[in-house]
Amino acid sequence: MQFNKVEICGVDTSKLVVLKESKKTELLKKARDGDSAAREELINGNLKLVLSVIQRFTNRGEPLDDLFQVGCIGLIKAIDNFDVNLGVRFSTYAVPMIIGEVRRYLRDNNSVRVSRSMRDIAYRAIQVRERLSNEMNREPTVDEIAKELELKKEQVVIALEAIVEPVSLYEPVYSEGGEAIYVMDQIGDKNTADSWMDEILLKDAIMNLSEREKHILNLRFMLGKTQTEVADEIGISQAQVSRLEKGALKKIKS
Repeated sequence: MQFNKVEICGVDTSKLVVLKESKKTELLKKARDGDSAAREELINGNLKLVLSVIQRFTNRGEPLDDLFQVGCIGLIKAIDNFDVNLGVRFSTYAVPMIIGEVRRYLRDNNSVRVSRSMRDIAYRAIQVRERLSNEMNREPTVDEIAKELELKKEQVVIALEAIVEPVSLYEPVYSEGGEAIYVMDQIGDKNTADSWMDEILLKDAIMNLSEREKHILNLRFMLGKTQTEVADEIGISQAQVSRLEKGALKKIKS
C-alpha cells in the first residue's frame, strides 16, 4: 500500500520530510537538554518512519489513523529515551519501539481471549518442560511433555502457542557500567525499502565471532527465528542456543 498524497490524522503524507542522520543527532542532543522546538522537529521529521512501519499492520482491520497515532506514541517514546551515546542510529532504536507500541495496541484490542483451562495446560506444560530439561539434561520433546501431563500432543501444542507473546523490546541483553543495552538495540528490519530498516549496526564486531555464533545471530535477528527454531535447524538444544547467543552479544557489546 502506498501512502503518497494521503492525509492521515490531518497530516499530508506527501509533504513529509526525512531528516539526515547528522540533523537527527543534533536535534536529539537539543531535545535531551529540554529544547521543545527540537523535540517537535524530530517528531515531524520522523513521521515518514512511522508510516513505513505501520504498513505491515494494515491488514489487521484497524483504522489507519489509529495505527498512525499509536506509532507516533512509539516514536515519541523513542525520542524521549534515546541515548546518542549508544552508538546506533536513531531509526535503528526507534523502529522496534514503534513496532512494539503497535503490537501492544493490537494485542490489547484483540477480541480473542485464551481460556483459563488452556492457560492452565500451558503453564503446567512449561513447568514439566523445565523439570524434564533438568532431569534429562536436554530439551524434552512435545511427546514427552504430553506423556507427563497425560494429554494429547495436540492439546499441549495448541495451549503453548496460545500464550506465546513477543519478547519484550525492553529486555536487557547486556549491561556494563550501569548502561543497559536492550533487545531493540540489536534488531534490524528487512521488510521495507528504507535503508534505516535494513541492517543491524554490528558488522565490525560480528567479524570477530565464530562461524556458529554468526550463524545463530543471523538466524535470530536477521531471519527472525525463535531459539527453538534455531536449535532444530543446527541440531543443538534451545538452552545451548540461548547460551551461545548471550555469549555472542556479550562479545559484541564488550
